[in-house]
Amino acid sequence: MNGVSGRMGYRQHLVRSILAIREQGGVLLADGETRVQVEPILVGRSEKKLAELAARHGIEHYTTNLDEALADPRWQIYSDFLVTKARAAALRKAIAAGKAIYTEKPTAESFEEALELARLAEAAGIKNGVVHDKLYLPGLQKLKRLIDSGFFGRILSVRGDFGYWVFEGDWQPAQRPSWNYRAEDGGGIIVDMFPHWNYVLENLFGRVESVYAKAVTEIPERFDEQGEPYLATADDAAYAIFELEGGITAQLNSSWTTRVNRDELVEFHVDGTHGSAVVGLFGCKIQSRNATPKPVWNPDLADQHDYAGDWIESPGNREFENGFKSQWEEFLRHVIEDAPNRFDFLAGARGVLLAEAGLRSSAEGRRVELPVVGADAADASAERAGEASALAGVR
Repeated sequence: MNGVSGRMGYRQHLVRSILAIREQGGVLLADGETRVQVEPILVGRSEKKLAELAARHGIEHYTTNLDEALADPRWQIYSDFLVTKARAAALRKAIAAGKAIYTEKPTAESFEEALELARLAEAAGIKNGVVHDKLYLPGLQKLKRLIDSGFFGRILSVRGDFGYWVFEGDWQPAQRPSWNYRAEDGGGIIVDMFPHWNYVLENLFGRVESVYAKAVTEIPERFDEQGEPYLATADDAAYAIFELEGGITAQLNSSWTTRVNRDELVEFHVDGTHGSAVVGLFGCKIQSRNATPKPVWNPDLADQHDYAGDWIESPGNREFENGFKSQWEEFLRHVIEDAPNRFDFLAGARGVLLAEAGLRSSAEGRRVELPVVGADAADASAERAGEASALAGVR
């Protein structure tokens, strides 16, 4: 586990996933009886931090030498939670070592490199997976159930709103690391969030066929972890329209410069001919066609209708586990017993491609079409997307 001293690597992947799986006795296999236990080795740059984490959680193995860990046959899976800029080089090493790989996204800084990693993994015959955590969360699982049941009728549009105010770091410490706001260090909200939007959209509604985006740096100066001012060179807000296969339009706002006035930090509003839903990471409110009010526009009178009261909460009907843990278990079963794996390096490459297309759209002020990227179309996709790859660093 490389990068577990970072916020995401520690909280979601180590504590809430691998250690939680260990505590339950291992991952349950398809027969419903057999469990296979997992043993982590922590990898990072600071031996002191690794030793503290290992002592805190009773972990036996840790090292600052990635090459030694990859050369050790005891460790069958390499998992990567490094900063984006350092990820591709480490993934190449893991591929060369013949390890199965499970990694955070984006898998690389450019689509060209992300696609190359997918090809290298395929040629090496190694199993590989990319984190798609949002799809495993309760709200989006409820949304998927609504879609599969035909609740919406024909889906017309999706509106999404994500973000919160990230403090500048002067009078209150910032709650995100400073590299997130430096393009030269792999930062930017498009690079961070568009890979999420790609897998959410393509797995729930349809493949993203084009994007029109506007990326902006709304806070030009921030303060780093030492309280020193620095120039913010990466985008901290992005406003985008995505055209999806089947004629669905999605409009998604992503911002670290907005103050929250919604039930959750991310919400999706889905409208269909037969019903609508407002979904967060956990909640899911619905309104069917026969329960839809009939508003009449009249700007001369205050509207007294309680529109929020017209929605009902969709029941969970089952218990949902931590989304990161659920996907970890799915990937472990893929490695152990060849269970299906929906989200491989090609899926990760599609997320990187959308981020590049979004940056390109913003830089050129126009709509950008996306090629199909699949196992049988990777070569053609690389050629058609080459121009977009050249703009990976544009903010």
